[in-house]
Amino acid sequence: MSSFLSRRTALQAAGTLTVGGLAAGVAGTAQAAAATETGSTGDIVVVHPTLPQVPLNNSFTVKIRPLGGSWQRLDVYLAKLALIDPITGSNKAQSSSWAAFDFSGTVEVEVTYNPGSAERFRVRPDSYGIKPEVLGSTARFTLDRPRNIVVQVDDKIFDCLHLFANPLEQNPPAEGDKHVMYFGPGFHTPTDGELTVPSNTTVYLAPGAVLNSFVRFEGVENSRLIGRGVIYNSKWGAMLIRKCENITIDGVTILNPRYENIRVAECQNLTIRNLRAFSQQGWGDGIQLYCSENVTVDGCFLRTSDDSIALYTHRWDFYGDTRNITVKNCSLWADVAHPINIGVHGNSDDPEMLENLNFENIDILDHREPQVTYQGAIAFMVGDSNLVRDVKFDKIRVEDFRWGQLIHMRVEYNPKYNTSAGRGIESVYIKDLSYNGKNTDLSLVMGLSEERLVKDVTFENLRVNGRVIADSTGKPRWYLAADGVPMLVNEYVQNLRFLTTEEAAAL
Repeated sequence: MSSFLSRRTALQAAGTLTVGGLAAGVAGTAQAAAATETGSTGDIVVVHPTLPQVPLNNSFTVKIRPLGGSWQRLDVYLAKLALIDPITGSNKAQSSSWAAFDFSGTVEVEVTYNPGSAERFRVRPDSYGIKPEVLGSTARFTLDRPRNIVVQVDDKIFDCLHLFANPLEQNPPAEGDKHVMYFGPGFHTPTDGELTVPSNTTVYLAPGAVLNSFVRFEGVENSRLIGRGVIYNSKWGAMLIRKCENITIDGVTILNPRYENIRVAECQNLTIRNLRAFSQQGWGDGIQLYCSENVTVDGCFLRTSDDSIALYTHRWDFYGDTRNITVKNCSLWADVAHPINIGVHGNSDDPEMLENLNFENIDILDHREPQVTYQGAIAFMVGDSNLVRDVKFDKIRVEDFRWGQLIHMRVEYNPKYNTSAGRGIESVYIKDLSYNGKNTDLSLVMGLSEERLVKDVTFENLRVNGRVIADSTGKPRWYLAADGVPMLVNEYVQNLRFLTTEEAAAL
C-alpha cells in the first residue's frame, strides 16, 4: 500500500478523511480562495481559483459579472481533442479551450477571440436560443440558468470555447468533516497514481483542486465524488465504478484520461450529474456502462474521442443485464464514433438483454466517423446475442455533424467485437427527434434474419430540416416515409411507423 493510501486509512480510522495538503505525493496545495461577486440585484458569481499545472490556452479572454456588478476574468484552459485521419488512421491532438464558474440569478458573459478576424459567433446548443451581441472580435450575452455551452467563432470546430456555467454549490463539505476525503485547491498526486474510495465516503474536489489520479470505486456503497475540481491526466481511464450501489458523481470535470472517462460495471442506483469530460486518446469514451441497473446520467457535457454514451452488457469479467437507464439534459459531441451507442458487447454463452433505456432532452452537437458500419449519431449495433427492447427517445435535437448517419439501427454480427449475432431490437419509440443539416449519410434500420428482427419501431414527429417525416403526409403515396430521412430499411424490419403528433395522440 502506498504511503498516500496508508495515511488515508489512518485518517479514516480517526473518523475523518482529509487529504488536501498531504505531504506524500501531493504538491502545490496553497489554499486559494474563490472570488465571489454579488450584483446590485442579488445575482451572485463565483470565480474558481487557478488550477495548478493544468495548461492555459490564450485563444479566448472570458469575463463575467452579475448584473450591476464588476467584471471578473476567468482562467481559460487547454482541452485536447481528437481528429482522425481517415486515410492513415493517425490521431493528431487538436487544441481547444474551456472555462468554468458558478452563479445564481443572471450573469453577463463577455468572450473575446484573441486571434481576431471574427466574422460571427455561434453559441451552442442552438436549442438554447442564445444570440450574442457582437462587436468585432468580442461577443456578449447573458445566462439566466446553469448551462454547458460552446462558443464557436466562424464555425471553428476545435479552436472554440467550452464554457461551463455551474449552479452554486450547496452545502459543500468542509476540511475535517467526518467521512470526507477533502482535496483543497492545489495539485494532488497519490504516489501510485490511484485513489481507492471506501464505502460511506465523500470525495470532495474543491474549486481549484486538481486530482492527478485514477479513481476506483469497487465493491462499495453510499459514496460520492463531488465538487468543482478536475481529474487530470490519469494514468488509465479516469474512473472505475464496479459492483457498487448508491454512488453519486456530481460537478467535476475530467481532462485528458488515457482511455475512457468513466467505466461503470455491475452497479445499481448510480447517478452521474453535471459531469464535464474531454478526451483525445483512442478508446476515449465518455461513459461506458456494462451490466448495471437504475442509472441516471443528468446534465452532462461530454466531448469524446470515442462513444460519448455507450450501453453494453457482458464484456471481460462483467456479467448481467443492463436495465432502467436514463440519460437526460445532456450535450454530446463525438469527435470519433457515436454520441449514443447501444448493444455491441454481450454474452453469447448465456445471453443478456438491455431494456428500459430512456433518453430525454438531449442535444447532439457533432458526430464524425469515417467507417460506414460504425456510424450513427444514434446507434444500435446489437451483437453478442443481446436483445435490446423498450427504448424511448424524447426531445432529441441533432445539429449538423461532420460525417456519419443520423440513425444506425442494426442487428449484426461483427467478427471484430462479437462472437455471435444479436437476437433483436424491439419496442423502440422515438419522439420529437429533429435533425437540421446537410451532412448526414444514408441512415440504416436493418434486421439480420427472420429470427433476428428489428420490430415495433415508431418515430413520432421526426423532423428533418423542418419537414415532418410521416407515412400519411408530405410525400407521393408510392414513396416510403423512410425515403424522406433518407433511410434504408431491409426486409427484416417489422412494424416500422412514422407518425405525426396528431396521429400518435389519436392512438
